[in-house]
Amino acid sequence: MGRDTRRRPWVALATFLIVQAGLGCWWAAFYPGLFSRDSVLYLSHTMVGPWVSDHSVVYDALLWLSFTKTGDLGAVTFAQTTAMAGALTYLAQSLKAMGAPRLLTTVVVVLMPLAPPVGAFTVTLWKDVPFTICAVAIAGLCARIAARRAVGVPALAGLALLFVALGLFRANGFLIAGVAVLALVVLVPAVRLRLLLTGTLAAALPLVLSNVVFPQFGIVAPSKTYVYHTAYGDIAVAYRQRPDLFTPRDISLMSAVAPIERWWEGGTCYTINPLIWRKDFSWPQADLHAGELLELWRRLLVTEPRLVVDARLCRGAIAWRPVQDEQVTGGMTYRFSRRPNADTYVGPDRVADFPGRWVYSLRPLSLELNQVADPWLTGALMPEWDWVLWRGASWAYLSYLAVGLGAWALRNRYVLGVAAVVAGQQLAVLANISAQDFRYMASPIFIGALLVPLFLGSLVRLSAEAGQALRRRLDRRA
Repeated sequence: MGRDTRRRPWVALATFLIVQAGLGCWWAAFYPGLFSRDSVLYLSHTMVGPWVSDHSVVYDALLWLSFTKTGDLGAVTFAQTTAMAGALTYLAQSLKAMGAPRLLTTVVVVLMPLAPPVGAFTVTLWKDVPFTICAVAIAGLCARIAARRAVGVPALAGLALLFVALGLFRANGFLIAGVAVLALVVLVPAVRLRLLLTGTLAAALPLVLSNVVFPQFGIVAPSKTYVYHTAYGDIAVAYRQRPDLFTPRDISLMSAVAPIERWWEGGTCYTINPLIWRKDFSWPQADLHAGELLELWRRLLVTEPRLVVDARLCRGAIAWRPVQDEQVTGGMTYRFSRRPNADTYVGPDRVADFPGRWVYSLRPLSLELNQVADPWLTGALMPEWDWVLWRGASWAYLSYLAVGLGAWALRNRYVLGVAAVVAGQQLAVLANISAQDFRYMASPIFIGALLVPLFLGSLVRLSAEAGQALRRRLDRRA
């Protein structure tokens, strides 16, 4: 099947062009792209200085390059549409080479850009977009390995590059790479040592760059509060649930950072936003007392581990819970921020301002496409569609079921590796995340959707085999 796919490159090219055209329509409808407060921060510090590595230095550099060379940000979002079209096409072609139904897989991939979680997300100015593109490409490479039932040097090099990119676009990328590599090691024992070396190098390189190389170029390390904010969230949750655990010294320490009422109000397990993103929470004081706060967190972890674990499980619900919780603060899925310009997110006094911040404003290239896409996106944001369109957990579970059935039906254990990056992302998000943001689990949605044809095809194949076996048994008895 792999050879047949290579003999028909026009299929891959046609698929890519159709997907690119669909994503291009979203780009024209929401030019230069959707954005949030984070999107503004990506660029502001690069223009005013100093550069800070609290988000993604690579993605910040792409925005800076686009802004300084073209005067706008549309080049970045257009590049995202092209890269996403390539990654989705590669995954689809690899799955077909592996044994997934050809026609159905092609139909699914060319229709995917119509879905707002794919189309609108791809044209958003978030570092999570290139991160997701890399994850989809990793799944495609694992499917290609399954089709060949071998891991060659090019495949190892490709995995290394993509795993490094995960770590460069998101701080938890090295965790995802580590989990995915361990899963592949179990499935492919023949090259176990090479995979471990590849995973180790890929996970370590982004950390070395962030902590050793970038500072040499004047790129400031992220603040301690940015690094440890989830631990502070655990403290808030513990205080709200068990204030009797906190000594007067603990209360004094916490009060030096924020009023004790802020810690109680911020003790919502689903999100840390009501704690650290309020005016009365002092980031400078939190940085100053970071060591003491971490010691308090470690004490809670040792003496009351269930409190901390439960807080992490609750905050990581976006990774494992198929439905949102509309009854509690922060329990609903965050999808997109739909504001027209940067000033509605951050005023001149809230971030380092820079000339040209107007680029963060919605300026559709086609009003006609915007008039179609905007209500389509708005309709998809309705709560009744949340579980199927915006929650990655259900798609992660479907992915595991699809590759499990596929491995059985195709008699190919390598098929299980396609979901390795899904498992990596699900476990990494479950362990350490800040809020219920759909973007943190976008790649399981994309990968899971493209695994639906494999799931259905495997069911048909296994059902046919079961029917044939039953007929042979009946014939023998007759």
